[in-house]
Amino acid sequence: MPLRINLSSIQKLTDNISKQVRLSEVEILLINSFWTKKVLDKNDYLLRNGEICRTDNYIISGTLKAFYINADTGQEEILYFATDEWWATDIESFRRQEPSIYNIQALEKTELLQINFASFQRMLEQIPALERYFRIILESYLGTLQRRIVMNNVHNAESRYLDFLQNYPKLAAKVPQYLIASYLGISAEFLSRIRRRNKKPLN
Repeated sequence: MPLRINLSSIQKLTDNISKQVRLSEVEILLINSFWTKKVLDKNDYLLRNGEICRTDNYIISGTLKAFYINADTGQEEILYFATDEWWATDIESFRRQEPSIYNIQALEKTELLQINFASFQRMLEQIPALERYFRIILESYLGTLQRRIVMNNVHNAESRYLDFLQNYPKLAAKVPQYLIASYLGISAEFLSRIRRRNKKPLN
């Protein structure tokens, strides 16, 4: 059952949007009407492999991991992490309303704002400026994905880890090391050796 949204939660979303596009007071009030609140406890799933991603999800607070299970090893393969004021959605599943091929799970108690597919379409029709906002978000996501592909193909594990620390210090401080190792495509033991060599603080 959707939870009641408090003003501070929705303001975080509208403040984020306002960094990219200008909204009128009427549009801000209208945005509020489309979203619902959801709270996940630690280890709860936002999305499971095979389910359709019914909502776009904005994180107010907390941390999520997106992953799939490697059929050969049975191990989790981390696709991405998402934390405060980030988005956590299977974009393709949401866009096509088709089953997802991965899972999204809470690493800690997480508060989300959600909008379902039909409401998302109505919101874009009624507030055209949001088309630009979500294009910017998508471009940022694609840029991050492109950077990760280059880092994985060109740089060694130590360089990838140091890049992760530099670009995602908050995640590096919150996410267990074995999950960071999975994200980087290395073993937890190898990551421990890299960390010992560098002795770099996480904050």
